[in-house]
Amino acid sequence: MVTLTREADRVRELVDRHLDELLAREMGRLDFLDEPDRETVRSFLVDFVTGGGKRLRPSFVYWGHRAAGGSEGDLDAVLSAGCAVELLHACALLLDDVMDEAPTRRGRAAAHLRLAERHRELGWSGGSRRFGESAATLLGMLAFTWADAALLAGRRRLAEAMEVFTQLRVEIIAGQYLDIASAARGPGDRRQAVLISTYKSGKYTVERPLHLGHAIAGGDPALRAVLSAYALPVGEAFQLRDDVLGVFGDPARTGKPAGADLIQGKRTYLLAVARERSGACGRGLLDGVRDEAGAEAARELIVATGALEEVERRIAALVDRASEALAGAAVPPDAEAALLDLAASAARRSA
Repeated sequence: MVTLTREADRVRELVDRHLDELLAREMGRLDFLDEPDRETVRSFLVDFVTGGGKRLRPSFVYWGHRAAGGSEGDLDAVLSAGCAVELLHACALLLDDVMDEAPTRRGRAAAHLRLAERHRELGWSGGSRRFGESAATLLGMLAFTWADAALLAGRRRLAEAMEVFTQLRVEIIAGQYLDIASAARGPGDRRQAVLISTYKSGKYTVERPLHLGHAIAGGDPALRAVLSAYALPVGEAFQLRDDVLGVFGDPARTGKPAGADLIQGKRTYLLAVARERSGACGRGLLDGVRDEAGAEAARELIVATGALEEVERRIAALVDRASEALAGAAVPPDAEAALLDLAASAARRSA
């Protein structure tokens, strides 16, 4: 375990160093901006990318490459691909906060709110809220563009890598649409919740990053199927843990308000199970959360119905299924051990 921890730290350090170099290079393209505007990009995008996050997705890129027998000579391309996924993740978070009207991210006010506050402080014309949301959206688009630049810098088996990365982006965008459309339509069932979580989060967190590393290695197609059999349950477990944290998480650790998913009306698997197990009165309570008092009542109901316990059992079963997918597969021992450790970490995290 100590060896795995050291290797995880090494991968993160390599990714962070690569990100620093990439972002410095990309900031050079913005020389036409005045310094205050360049500072806005640094403060609200560069610092956001470099100042937080677990680098989970780049880790899956790295271990997908190792699992496929990739050589150390591909390391620059692997790190570039990891940076691409991390930048796309930053884009997704910035846009998600705008769409959800989220008040906080990583323990501080969300970017669109801080940008709106800057607009007010400077006494600029126009609506501050509109400016903040528009500026955050544009910074997200810049991160999306920088993700392409990162992937292109790798050059190793670029056509194959770009095919995977394109699929990843299609899935996360369509998955996000499914999420907001589902919330607008009203309460959904478990099947719909799983579909949303798979495409909004699971695939772009685990499966496609693994496929990206596999593509750069020129891996065996049969192994790609094994990686998917491992990744899909891990991705679902990751999202289910996120759902639990969105209702029961400690804001000091998650960086988001407690009960945010309840107040925002998210259609998660956890809430779908709780609705199934509740009567009409309970369903009305779950669907009508507007404040912390309502969120606390909803939390008590979710526990009382056994929905939380059922989701915890499902998370454990999904991790077991992922482990079984790797058993006997032609995966180097260090990669198998790292993937098993990442599965456990994704499912048991507290932030």
